[in-house]
Amino acid sequence: MGKLESKIPHGPLAEKWTHYKAHQNLVNPSNKRRLDIIVVGTGLAGAAAAASFGELGFNVKVFGIHDSPRRAHSIAAQGGINAAKNYPNDGDSIFRLFYDTIKGGDYRAREANVYRLAEVSNDIIDQCVAQGVPFAREYGGLLDNRSFGGAQVSRTFYARGQTGQQLLLGAYSALSKEIGKGSVRMFTRSEMLDVVLVEGRARGIIARNVITGAIERHSAHAVVLATGGYGNVFFLSTNAMASNGSAAWKAYKKGAYFGNPSFTQIHPTCIPVHGDYQSKLTLMSESLRNDGRIWVPKFAEDAEKIRKGQMKPTELGEDHRDYYLERRYPAFGNLVPRDVASRAAKERCDAGFGVGNTGLAVYLDFADAIKRLGKHVIEARYGNLFQMYEKIVDENPYETPMMIYPAVHYTMGGLWVDYELQTTIPGLFAAGEANFSDHGANRLGASALMQGLSDGYFVLPYTIQNYLADQIRVPAFKTDLPEFEQAEKEAKANINRLLTINGKQTVDSYHRKLGLIMWDYVGMARNKEGLQKAITMIQELRADFWKNVKVPGKNEMVNPELEKALRVVDYLELGELMARDALNREESCGGHFREEYQTPDGEALRDDANFTYVSAWEYKGENTTPELHKEPLVFEFIEVKQRNYK
Repeated sequence: MGKLESKIPHGPLAEKWTHYKAHQNLVNPSNKRRLDIIVVGTGLAGAAAAASFGELGFNVKVFGIHDSPRRAHSIAAQGGINAAKNYPNDGDSIFRLFYDTIKGGDYRAREANVYRLAEVSNDIIDQCVAQGVPFAREYGGLLDNRSFGGAQVSRTFYARGQTGQQLLLGAYSALSKEIGKGSVRMFTRSEMLDVVLVEGRARGIIARNVITGAIERHSAHAVVLATGGYGNVFFLSTNAMASNGSAAWKAYKKGAYFGNPSFTQIHPTCIPVHGDYQSKLTLMSESLRNDGRIWVPKFAEDAEKIRKGQMKPTELGEDHRDYYLERRYPAFGNLVPRDVASRAAKERCDAGFGVGNTGLAVYLDFADAIKRLGKHVIEARYGNLFQMYEKIVDENPYETPMMIYPAVHYTMGGLWVDYELQTTIPGLFAAGEANFSDHGANRLGASALMQGLSDGYFVLPYTIQNYLADQIRVPAFKTDLPEFEQAEKEAKANINRLLTINGKQTVDSYHRKLGLIMWDYVGMARNKEGLQKAITMIQELRADFWKNVKVPGKNEMVNPELEKALRVVDYLELGELMARDALNREESCGGHFREEYQTPDGEALRDDANFTYVSAWEYKGENTTPELHKEPLVFEFIEVKQRNYK
């Protein structure tokens, strides 16, 4: 366990996946009935995987923290899903989608994994259309496309601003069919507390029923984690409150390496913070950048008047506006990748040109698009997003520019996996945002849904069979094994420890403090001094948490404070690892921006000679520095260049 073997197939890039499928081991239909698979998570990756496994004939248990898979955070995705079908005939191809993804990730992702993602993207669209997903269509009835950040072609399929919702409903329908057949058992309102290893292989999980508090044991021949990312470490993010990285973190502490934990995506198009009592931030789809123009006042005195309420943005003429993305990046303009757009917004606000009450906002203006296309066209494309904005901000975006500002949105890091999506623990797989594999240091917009469905529908159904082929003679595991007893004992002890501290500080107070440390020192811009300070501050905060936190109630009940406490325990450890990884990576790349390493014009400055690798961290015990392993990234089929969106 623990050796980094990426298992990338040999041969030409375009033939690797085909070659893998042609030579993998299979499990015949009668033997599939004898094998059990656990899937944790019911978002796009988890629902798609569980439905696919059930369709193949495996016995599947799927666990979701909500009362229905329909509440998984995938439902909140708005803008669209990428695929290389080239319907607009504007020069797109599988290779171009692959290259844009590699380039967008600042050359910090595996070639083979990314090409496979681009290769199966077209199948995803066909699958979803067959499920009845109501993608937008153009006048002739063909599926419509729009452009997204980081690309110069239109390859994003969408269903207004509700693409994630519609895709999840499609996956949920497929999952429901298998539940109805009996091939899949669904466990709702259930949260994984630990993964169970038997003789070094993943053989089950310990779960807690969040309604009754009952601690349950479940066994299987293989376990798939599809539990999303860990952006909520920052407290304020666009993630749903229930989104958490605890399952992945428990796997890390059992021996699964954690890949690139510092690679965090700050989304440029979010509604700014508007109070001290917010628990989350609201995403406004990146698709809005297709028709909206981003600007700030050209003169600081105008920005000051707007902040004080002495001037409205509509009163500023064109000669008093700075369309800074169009000025800096004429080739891509407002459609530069997310990391570039986010840093540019921060730079303008830090320089004193920000708007809003706090000065931490820029404008996203649709006046030109409405004049050119008509209000009805903009309403058809973005109507639900405009309604959401008006409800939150109480301003009509058809009449006055939206205010936006970057916020934590997505994590490119996650459990390290090989080409088969298997972690360093045999039998433990990770899919979707829970793994690190496809996006490098920055994810392009509309690629998260693509990866989740790719992993669930088209990758894992093949790769997990390659693992299970030699497990058909292994009988179903009994949950009275010592390994299950020990894992349950440790989970109960952790819960009891939290409930008996009986301090005076709330769980949320610690989470807020951690979030502030992370945003200030491990956020959009980082430096050596700040990262060292963050590590010390997090360690001190963690020590104080275990002395002074107050978790009311008991385990045998609905106890949201206990649920939050269990996650914050993990966040306090994960935040430190994120800071360590950022400190170790002495370069800037994608969403990881070290202030010491930037070009003269403020762009990310990579160090390809020393940091062209995946950082994979191994847990070495509590209060012990984790060990860094490196997976070299070798680019055989593309030329590594300094990113240029100008």
